[in-house]
Amino acid sequence: MKIEKDYPTPKLNPGSVLIKNKFSGINFIDTYHRSGLYKRDLPFIGGQEGGGFVAATSPEAEAQGVKVGDRVAYSSVFQTYAEYTAVPAHKVVTVPEEIPLDVAVSCGVQGMTAHYLTHSAHAQLIKPGEWMLIHGTGSGTCQWAAQMAKLRGYKVIGTCSKSKVDIAKGTGVDELIVYDEAPGTSYEDYSSVDLVPKVMEITNGQGVKCVIDGIGLATWETSIEVLATKGIFVSFGNASGAVPAFPPLKLINKSAFLTRPKLNDYTQTREELMWRANDIFGWIKSGELKVAVDRCFPLDQAKEGHDYLEAGKSRGKVLYEIN
Repeated sequence: MKIEKDYPTPKLNPGSVLIKNKFSGINFIDTYHRSGLYKRDLPFIGGQEGGGFVAATSPEAEAQGVKVGDRVAYSSVFQTYAEYTAVPAHKVVTVPEEIPLDVAVSCGVQGMTAHYLTHSAHAQLIKPGEWMLIHGTGSGTCQWAAQMAKLRGYKVIGTCSKSKVDIAKGTGVDELIVYDEAPGTSYEDYSSVDLVPKVMEITNGQGVKCVIDGIGLATWETSIEVLATKGIFVSFGNASGAVPAFPPLKLINKSAFLTRPKLNDYTQTREELMWRANDIFGWIKSGELKVAVDRCFPLDQAKEGHDYLEAGKSRGKVLYEIN
């Protein structure tokens, strides 16, 4: 990764707005793009969420009600590690006055992802009052997901490392399974606790109707093992490495379901985007959803921001601040 100081300002296309970014979010998917796990043509500008102030508008954007000077946030748009980003107007969300801009930017990828994971991706195979397991409730997206799952009425088992117990408990999970940390990291050592019997004890031998798993390689097998009959394994991330290919017969014991969703497919329309955004902003304003901004790195410390996230150090949202 390198910083360019004289990069040209993007052109304003029909139907878009030009945003002068104040913050850009750092997400695990950005590290996958950088590492090549998710292929991108080189060279490219990193990032896919940000927020700031509208610097220029197209006639189509003005017809939507977007004005120069509006304080906005957006996500699912490439090239956000930059002073300016051209954004399709239908992806722009006006930030309510009561919500700080850094918090609003944090809602872009992680907040929207947590919303679709707890509201849509499980295909309603879990009902209020039933058990859900959420890995990694001490950091990132799953801090949000645990809180939203409770708002939905699910009973939630969370997992975290010892250094993040306070954060995970703060999400309101019903039960918390705590792992040791891998030596020299803040990451969970997933071999330090036998997860399956603990989950089965909590659920009276039934298992959970849904697992939300952003960890990947280290947890996918136990995620399948702890499912209840006709439960669903929602695999949405690769924090410990990608889930390998496996035969569908792995799912036969519980007649289980598997989905590997992505955010873009759950914010395809303006109506769906605004449903999720309005829910999230409403919960923040009412105090029902707590959003923690952990660290803001200056953009010229782009590498340090990725290193911090990949080392498992984050206790909330990690951002770049762009001055």
